[in-house]
Amino acid sequence: MATVLSVSGSPSVNSRTARLVRHLDPRLTAQGHEVIPLDVRTIPAEALLGADFRHPAIVEATELFARADGVVIGTPVYKAAYSGLLKSLLDLLPQYALEGKTVLPLATGGTTAHVLAIDYALRPVLSSMGAAHIVQGWFTLDKDIVVGDDGTLTVAPGSAEALAQVVDQFSVALGSRTTLLAAAG
Repeated sequence: MATVLSVSGSPSVNSRTARLVRHLDPRLTAQGHEVIPLDVRTIPAEALLGADFRHPAIVEATELFARADGVVIGTPVYKAAYSGLLKSLLDLLPQYALEGKTVLPLATGGTTAHVLAIDYALRPVLSSMGAAHIVQGWFTLDKDIVVGDDGTLTVAPGSAEALAQVVDQFSVALGSRTTLLAAAG
């Protein structure tokens, strides 16, 4: 069993991105992984914006990244890039916080004009942080994520199928990496 840190980088309380990431967590749990959710918006702003590396919330987040075998990172796309909130956290983590980890980048946005934000904005940062394997990510249009009055989430069929596929690919890559590390250790 691998440990997966499931990160939502959305600043919004009613975030489609956060709901989508949390919607995918049970799929990873059903595949035998321990999933630990982290909503970056719950980290105190003064710790993030003041670059307080010693703040208990930053220390805890750093420990969660260190403990994880794999990381799912979800972000809304603003102005063709991942969220500033996510950037604030990534800037406070150790340079190689993703070393040896398998990473699944996910993004949401209002238009397909932002679809390349994963590859041209987020992937280079994840790579520079030492990710061993960044699997193919997925961009989901906001209109394909519907939240019902009761809080249930529905993802449009085409997007739901694609998301299931990238999550499954992440799980396989994570399992393969964990098996290789166990054999080598």
